[in-house]
Amino acid sequence: MKLTIDRIEGEWAVCEYEKGKTVNLPAALLPADAKEGDVLRLTVDRETTEDRKAYAEDLRNRLFHRNKGEG
Repeated sequence: MKLTIDRIEGEWAVCEYEKGKTVNLPAALLPADAKEGDVLRLTVDRETTEDRKAYAEDLRNRLFHRNKGEG
């Protein structure tokens, strides 16, 4: 998905996407050098998503096994 920065109003960036629809994003989430008229690309980082899922699963497993014998 592509977003065009229409304007920055204080702490918010008003971004336009498909056919004139807009969304407000916290300006702090934009790259430091982003400015009005810049086009942003929103993508899914599958590799990092899988890493985070594996990390969460590991935490759940360790918690479950640690507490399994208690009680």
